Amino acid sequence: MIKFYRLFLFVILLILPKVINAQENPLKVGVIGLSHTHVHWIFGSEKRGEIEIVGVVESNRELAARYAEQYNFPMERIYTSMQELIEKNRPEAVTAFGPIYEHLEIVETFAPLGVHVMVEKPLAVNLEHAQKMAQLAKKHDIHLLTNYETTWYPTNHKAYKILKKDTIVGALRKVIVRDGHRGPKKIGVDAEFLEWLTDPKLNGGGAIIDFGCYGANLMTWLMEGTRPLSVTAITQQMQSENNPKVDDEAIIILEYENANALIQASWNWPIGRKDMEIYGLKGAIYSDNRNDLRIRIAEGYDGFSEEQMKLEEMKAPYDDPFAYLAAVVRNHIEVPPYDLSSLENNLIVMEILDAAVQSALTNKTIRLKP
Repeated sequence: MIKFYRLFLFVILLILPKVINAQENPLKVGVIGLSHTHVHWIFGSEKRGEIEIVGVVESNRELAARYAEQYNFPMERIYTSMQELIEKNRPEAVTAFGPIYEHLEIVETFAPLGVHVMVEKPLAVNLEHAQKMAQLAKKHDIHLLTNYETTWYPTNHKAYKILKKDTIVGALRKVIVRDGHRGPKKIGVDAEFLEWLTDPKLNGGGAIIDFGCYGANLMTWLMEGTRPLSVTAITQQMQSENNPKVDDEAIIILEYENANALIQASWNWPIGRKDMEIYGLKGAIYSDNRNDLRIRIAEGYDGFSEEQMKLEEMKAPYDDPFAYLAAVVRNHIEVPPYDLSSLENNLIVMEILDAAVQSALTNKTIRLKP
């Protein structure tokens, strides 16, 4: 009988955390803005159960009505201001899906209330805004996360693990990151999105900001938070008829002590892409897309052996930004320093982007202060 009770107690202790976790209420999330079409992501994710959208802030009632109809979301929970959301249905966290320029105001509004914030990439329109946001987040002890599509690619995480086992491809020497598509207008983004995406104030720039941030984010992660020594960039405008105020082509070179990175951010690719190549002393890792990864090991002068992998999606909460947000806020997981979503990483991203913009404007290499 004693053995039976011991076994019973062991089973209860084993399953109790899972039961408690299953019964935990979803994280109450507010959505700030609907003009960034990545907002479809959070509406699609809500059905997973980790979050509950308790309110949306959108002053454009026509745009609000479109989303309300598409996702069967009640119009009475779509508010015209952040203050109205706070007064009527205060969330535990908010996500930003509007102009990048508004990220600072969102943090200024919600950080003092202890409400956590996740913004769509990049963190801010410039380093000055980013530093103000970071100061507020630290002062009020909130999580301030940045969401990139590539953060949830199994291939990038597998590549990271392989690289850190430097017996496979050897020490890191070069990274090439390519991101972009044919251009916002050519791919047919919504008019509300196009309006601010091609505005130098509201978006901070064109392709250099929109897609340059991906490579800066990934390289900072791979380098475990090491800042580059210098940043060199050029920009071009090949679609002046579609985006007359901003660049649509950017090449950014990052110099490190023993490595370098080439970031190709473009609205002129014929085919949309988000891929990365990592080169070590003995081989290379190709993160071709979300699920396809290749490893090449050098053989002789130009020969190689190749292993191809088709990767499955990562396990929750690492497969979805909003599940991840809920897990962080609930203290189920911690955000490692310089991780892809982390504030530390994304402050360096903004430092890189600021330097890249300055380099392109002045035709000079920008050396970062130690």
